[in-house]
Amino acid sequence: MLVALSVALGAAFVLAPSTLAANGSEGGFAERHNLVDALRPAFIEYWRSGDRGFPPDLERVVDYWFRYHVAKAVLAAALLIVLVALGVLLWKAFLRSSGPGAGAGAGGRVALASAGIFVSLLALVSVAAVMANVQGAMDPFSSVISMLPLGAPGGQLTGAIDQIRQGLAHYPSTSGQNAAALQTMVNDFGRYHAVVAVMASIVAVVLIGLSVVSWRGFAATGGSGSGASDGRRRRRRRTLGSFGVLSALLALAVIVLVVVNTGTAADPAPALLGFFEGGW
Repeated sequence: MLVALSVALGAAFVLAPSTLAANGSEGGFAERHNLVDALRPAFIEYWRSGDRGFPPDLERVVDYWFRYHVAKAVLAAALLIVLVALGVLLWKAFLRSSGPGAGAGAGGRVALASAGIFVSLLALVSVAAVMANVQGAMDPFSSVISMLPLGAPGGQLTGAIDQIRQGLAHYPSTSGQNAAALQTMVNDFGRYHAVVAVMASIVAVVLIGLSVVSWRGFAATGGSGSGASDGRRRRRRRTLGSFGVLSALLALAVIVLVVVNTGTAADPAPALLGFFEGGW
């Protein structure tokens, strides 16, 4: 049942969000190029207006992108829950599989370990998917402008991008017609990265807790036995030790992510300039 749910949710995560996010006039956004084609003139109109508020066409695009990321975040979270449940069952079965009467020989143990590793990796991917889509839902404007065709030569978009680059290069001393629009973009970009910093902090705490629990279990699984029980003990120590090391390393990587995104959230203008210059 859990395997079937995982497959169904994985397929839904890839195929369903566009349909779930569409309503009426936004149905044409199911294709990426349609969304980009609608975004380009809407963004140019927004920049020319110089206002903080979005014009109707851009509001329509941003609302669609918000619903799209909400749908993906919900599906990714559901998939994560199923994968965690499946992973727990697989690792418990692996730890019990030892010796006569345990229900699994060497081949069965390898299969269980391989399946456990695969499901654990999928769970980590699901965590990243949840974080990315919550970020997109919390600040859909900054998320959707990442789809602007910055490399397209000529045209009104190129002129707008050049003006944005000049404004960001002198930010926050920028003044003029587009100052309010530019400030909105910078503030939204800061929140966009602040969301990641907060979520990554939570994930880091969970990973540190998992590492501590794993090492405590490793230390508690001592002594010696005989036969099947000794095989299970050694397997449990190796598994717990591996989880302790890996979760600690992942926690360090996530802490780096927290530091980077916190710095960007505190001073978003240089990073946003880097994006519009093609460096992000």
